[in-house]
Amino acid sequence: MSGRILLLGAGYCARALAGELLAEGWEVHGTARTSAGLAELEALGIQPWRFAPDQPLDSAAWSGVSHALSSIPPGEAGDPALELLRDQEPTLEWLGYVSSTGVYGDHAGAWVDEESELRPAGSERARRRQAAEAGWRALAQPWQVFRASGIYGPGRGPLARVLEGRARRVDAPHLFSRIHRDDLCAAIRASLARPRAGGIYNLCDQEPATSAEVTAYACRLLGREAPALEPFVPENLAPALASFYRDRRRVRSLRLESELGLELLYPTYREGLAALV
Repeated sequence: MSGRILLLGAGYCARALAGELLAEGWEVHGTARTSAGLAELEALGIQPWRFAPDQPLDSAAWSGVSHALSSIPPGEAGDPALELLRDQEPTLEWLGYVSSTGVYGDHAGAWVDEESELRPAGSERARRRQAAEAGWRALAQPWQVFRASGIYGPGRGPLARVLEGRARRVDAPHLFSRIHRDDLCAAIRASLARPRAGGIYNLCDQEPATSAEVTAYACRLLGREAPALEPFVPENLAPALASFYRDRRRVRSLRLESELGLELLYPTYREGLAALV
């Protein structure tokens, strides 16, 4: 299949998806906030459109668009893509929103799936995500929501942190779920091929693991010595890092295989990191 897709917020994952869709004959349009970003999209074969807090999206960007995907995170003022869709109400065959598994909040380390209760009380970012999801579900368009776990891939994640000398190993028992960028793109492409309006999908691999364990494995793959374990003292962590340890849950998906027929390329972090090396 093919069509014209508009990527609202054409960042790390959306650009990888665009490359795959272009190879299949899609016409891909995307938004960026800066002149440099627009030039990068054009160099990748993506028709660029500027969309920023000080620049509304030109209505011409919607001309001929059959599919749209947003990966723009909500800010203090809400979700800009959602407001745009409310104003434009374009006629679409498919509309996707990349959200976060952070909307599940704290489940004391228990398993959560697409039917679990959302409890994002401990994180302002997660509360914004939950509010944005509620807005997307209220749209008249055939929406689908993709709740992504921690995304890693080329140039991003444990290997990059080790190579850049930024890796840390905190001695905490918290198990985190992850998804390789290419598996995220595969899930979205599967939804494009087998759309179900109102579908919600957890994008996660099959083995939650501690951050310290994954970092140690990345070091072994690169032939580097693993950083020493640091005591888990939340008060001594930077706010951004501490926020990742605030909520405990293990994420699984009930629907990637049953609804989308998707078999992950990288079912655990081991396969994903080894492929990147």
